[in-house]
Parts: sequence; C-alpha cells; structure tokens
Amino acid sequence: MNKFTTDDSETKSIDIVSENIGRLKELFPEAFIEGKINFEVLKQLLSGEVEEREEKYGLNWHGKRQARQLALTPSAGTLRPCPEDSVDWENTKNLLIEGDNLEVLKLLQKSYANKVKLIYIDPPYNTGKDFVYPDDFRDNIKNYQEITGQLDSEGKKISSNSEASGRFHTDWLNMIYPRIKLARNLLREDGLILISLDDKEINNMRHICNEVFGEENLVACLIWEKGRKNDAKFFSIGHEYMLVFAKSLTYLRELKTVWREEKPGAREIWEKYIELRAVHGADDRSIESDLQEWYSDLPNTHPSKKWSRYKRIDENGPWRDRDISWPGGGGPRYDLIHPVTKLPCKVPERGWIYSSLEEMQRQIKLGLVEFRQDHTEPPFRKAHIKPISIEGLDEMELDEEEEVSGGDEEFATQVRGSYFYKQSQVAVKHLRKLMGAKIFNNPKDHVELAKLFDYTSNADNDAIVMDFFAGSGTTGHSVMELNAADMGNRRFILVQLPEPLNPLKKEQKASANFCDKLVMPRTIAELTKERLRRAASEIKAEKPEFTGDLGFRVFKLDSSNIRTWEPDTENLGKTLLDHLEHIRSDRNENDILYEVLLKLGLDLCVPIETRRIAGKLVHAIGAGVLLVCLDMHISQEEAEPLATGIVKWYRELIPAGKVTCVFRDSAFADDVTKTNLAAILQQNGLDKVRSL
Repeated sequence: MNKFTTDDSETKSIDIVSENIGRLKELFPEAFIEGKINFEVLKQLLSGEVEEREEKYGLNWHGKRQARQLALTPSAGTLRPCPEDSVDWENTKNLLIEGDNLEVLKLLQKSYANKVKLIYIDPPYNTGKDFVYPDDFRDNIKNYQEITGQLDSEGKKISSNSEASGRFHTDWLNMIYPRIKLARNLLREDGLILISLDDKEINNMRHICNEVFGEENLVACLIWEKGRKNDAKFFSIGHEYMLVFAKSLTYLRELKTVWREEKPGAREIWEKYIELRAVHGADDRSIESDLQEWYSDLPNTHPSKKWSRYKRIDENGPWRDRDISWPGGGGPRYDLIHPVTKLPCKVPERGWIYSSLEEMQRQIKLGLVEFRQDHTEPPFRKAHIKPISIEGLDEMELDEEEEVSGGDEEFATQVRGSYFYKQSQVAVKHLRKLMGAKIFNNPKDHVELAKLFDYTSNADNDAIVMDFFAGSGTTGHSVMELNAADMGNRRFILVQLPEPLNPLKKEQKASANFCDKLVMPRTIAELTKERLRRAASEIKAEKPEFTGDLGFRVFKLDSSNIRTWEPDTENLGKTLLDHLEHIRSDRNENDILYEVLLKLGLDLCVPIETRRIAGKLVHAIGAGVLLVCLDMHISQEEAEPLATGIVKWYRELIPAGKVTCVFRDSAFADDVTKTNLAAILQQNGLDKVRSL
C-alpha cells in the first residue's frame, strides 16, 4: 500500500511541464538523451520552423519569464468544502470557489481540463485604484493566506497599482499572463474565452491572447457601448471592449459552427399574427392590413419595428421578399416560364440561386417562390418570420439579415454585430434593487451576458461556463437566468478572491456596511455569494415552473490537508512523532475526501455515496471509481471484514474504469493489518490501494 505524501505528484496539481515534455517525447523521441531534451537535435528536426533572431515580434516585459514559470509551477494547496455557505449542496453542480484564482486554476487542471465550453472574465481594468497583490513564486498559498488575513505578515502590502509606481503595465501583465495560460487548458476544443477590457490594457491583452491562443484564433473584438459620461474633458468614452478567442477556430469550422441569435422582436410579430389569425381565419389580406397598421403604431424604439418588412401573409405566417440570385455571381442560368405571360422570366445578373430548373420548380410548388406581375423582372423568394425547415440555405449565402432553417419553435435569426448598445444604468439599477443597496459601482448586465453566452455556446444547454474574476457574480446569475429561460442544464464555476472590504475607503464603505448588516465577513466573496442567493430567489419567484439548478457549492482555497515535513531542530523527537500522522489536526473527513477527489481528477460535484462496512464509514465517489475509508482505527480483526465488504460493494457498483482505494495511514493497528487488507483488495481486482 503506497502512501500519499506532499512530494507525491498525485498530491499536487497537474505538472504542466512534465505533461508538455511527455508530449514532446511522443512526437520527437530522438530528441531525448537519457531522459533530457537535446535542443540541438530538436532544432534540427524542426528545421526552418525555429526562430533564432535576437529581435522577435511579440510583447515582452520585465518579469514575463517568471510569470510563465509561475503558471507551470504545481500548487500544493487544496479546496476545502463549505456546505454551510452553500445553497442546495447535495444536488447542485455549480461551484463558487473562494481563493486566489491562480492557485485555483492550477488545482482545477486535473478535474476540468478540456471540459469548459466558455470562460468569461472581467479582470481588474488597471485604473490605478484596483486591488492588486504580488504573486509569490516560492509559496503562493502562504502569500494568499497573508494577504487575506489568514496569516500574520510582516509588512505585506495590499495596495492599488499606481501609475506612479513605474510598473503600471508590468504588474498588471505579470498578474494576468499566467492566469490566461492556465485558463486555456480548461477549455474544450470548441471552447471560447471572452474578456471584458477598457482601452488601458486592450492592446496588451490582445498580444497575450495572440501568444497563448494563437492570433489565428481571434474570433472578434466586440465593442459594448454603455452610454456617455458627463465627467469627460476631451471625449466622452462610454464603451468597453470584449475580446473573443477560440481555443481552435479550425475545429469550430470543422464542426460547421454557425452562430445565430433570434431577431429581437420576431417573437412579438409571430404572437400578433396568431392573434390576427384567430380573428380573421383564412383571410390573409385582412391579416396583412391589420398587421401593417400594428407596425405603424409601434414606437420607433420597439424591436419589432425594424422587421416591418415581414408584412405579407400566407399559410406559414408573416413573410418578406428575398433575393433569388446566386451569391457572388456565376450562378446557373435557365428559362423559368412566367405562369401568366408564358414567357421566360428575366434571369438575375448573378444567375439563379437554385442549381437546376427542377429544384426551382420544387420551391415554387412548396409556395416559397413568388412571381411578379410579369416576366420582365425575376421572381423572389419568401423569407418567413418563423422559417420552415425547407427554407434552409447554405452558409455561404447568409448575411447578417438572413434567416436560417429552424425547428417548429425557432424564429428568424441573425448574425450578431460586433458593436452593441446596452445602457450601463440598467444593470446598476437592477442590482441595487436586488441587493437593497448600491454595493457595486459598475456591474455587468446579466441579461446581456446571458444572450452572449447563449449565442457563443451555440445553444449548448449542458455547457460549463467559468469566470475566475467573479466579482458581483454576474456570470452565475446569467447562467441561472439562461437555464430558467430554456430549461437548460448549464453549470457555472466562479472563482473570487475574498478581498477585504475597508469601510474607511469611500468606494467600499457601502459594501462593508452591507456585510455588517447581514453579519457576514467583509469580503467581496461574501457579496458574490449573497448576490447568487438573491438571484436564485428572484428567478424562483418569476419562473416558478423552473425546477432546475439554482444552487452552488462553496469551496475555499487552503493549504493541503497532508502535512509537510517541517522539523523543529530544538525538539526533533516531538516533530518526528507528530509526523507519524500525516493529516493536519484541524481538518475533517470532508476536507480530506475532497482533496483526494480533486487530486485524482474527479469533478467536485460528482455523486458521493456512503455505507457503513464492518462498523467503518466508506465513501464511494463517482459511482465507485474512488473508494475511501478515513476511519481513525482499523484493528487486525476488522481488516478482513472491512476489505471483503468493500469488495462486495465494488462488485455492486460496477464502476467504469480503474478504481482507487484510499485509507488513513495512521488508522492501521500495525503493518500486518495494512498488508492483509491491501492483499484482499488486490486479489479481488482492486489493485490501486493508497494511504494518507
């Protein structure tokens, strides 16, 4: 039975360097000599693809090498479960993790690598007033505990990143770079990252993403106009940017990915049509007349007003005319006879959209082509506000105003533009009403983010959405809102530093007072949790029919439950005896259980079953891929019935994949007890038996 130790690779987060070296070895085995990389051989194998010029294109700054190394250094921390802070712990699959996001991203690498569909972050904008603290290459867990007040510190400074420091951009780049590198590993092959920024760091962030993701994977740079400000002296800058990068744009193209969103106002037009159909029956002309009058009465700001071209009616609902020519020119040319004049219709300059006369005749019979009064002009196609499947077109002919084919419940769709407007005060007022106080100055709009998440995830109702600068919790709110709208099962993973709130600072006073009023710690993370609780209650009240996930599990970053060897030279005998028990004395069974789960790469929301076997509590995690008994004492007499009971349960569970069994090392009465229990398990197919 092998023992987990702090030096064991399985007790640390994933070692990215070792994994990368392993991949290199698979591709270029001849570049390795006695287990080490021979760079001269590797350069020869790569031939002309090696850049050796001293001056290279790219973004460089003081500290970049160390920032890169920081991303590659494994974490020895853990995430401790906090059911008492959570909502619906037993059933939820959402996560809110309190801690330094750099360490948390490292710890999530094994469990969530290649599983996240969308990452949205709204990092500190580097305005000179943001909370900034230095990462520590030597011991970032200890550094985090000092900064958040968990450990005493001599002179540890929590400060703003002042432009006068001379390292204004450098400090911000050193903070963001390793986090972006780690985030990429978590994305699925069809995954995306969306990053909100202002103009202070947009150029630097784009350079970083070009390096980490590849500039060929830039999808768009969106502009979010939020309204003008009155405090400007030169130009009123009311917009922000949002960079959108794909993990692999090539892969998205291979999947023939097409993003579309429902045309705003289309649903209202359809509902009006249904109302008029009930009044006028089969009288299409009367419906047309009343519909056009309805359009005229709409205010100019109404979203349906833009689509007033959908004014004609047939059995499939409101429709508008659409071009019938081949996109780009060079389309087929054939004679199409006009049904009244019996003469060939004029052929469009670019040729017909349909490849043959037979296909054209089929579309005419389906009622999707409308002739003009005579043959001197080409006919046109119909585009319905609620497209029917036979209206489907190839991607190459679609523009931002075109419809795509859909099911019975889909309305006309459009390509989203790279510029959009949503007044910022809408989100500010909503959050103030939700929380009962103004505790965040510039919250993101959860409705607008929900639309973006739905659009970029291609309506993937089971997507995992992550935000490792969670702040006010807008991303979590957006995911819950989106699920309630379409009965989806999306999950969120939020990470937020428990940043202290200082009531002496003007911009933090209201937030600190809010925490005091609710008798909770003065930290940003507490505000995040409270916002999610209130958002869930709001959704329940507004959509009682929704029975999906509105909860979240809280975990907190901490040092590992497994103690490191720290000898006291003045009392060596005592420290030797203390080290016989590897588990920290202030940790409980749940703490240990979730650290084992995390280190072995299991989902933090995986189901856990518990059974008492031979008087001992045994946990089956992930349908039995992990079996854990952390009882404090296992005698010689108890070893055999415990082992045989575990084997019996294992056979009932029939887990998929290799099973790991874990026990508390100090629990065994002696080495014989430990050996006998391990032997019984191994004889019955449970080969991987470990102790803590």
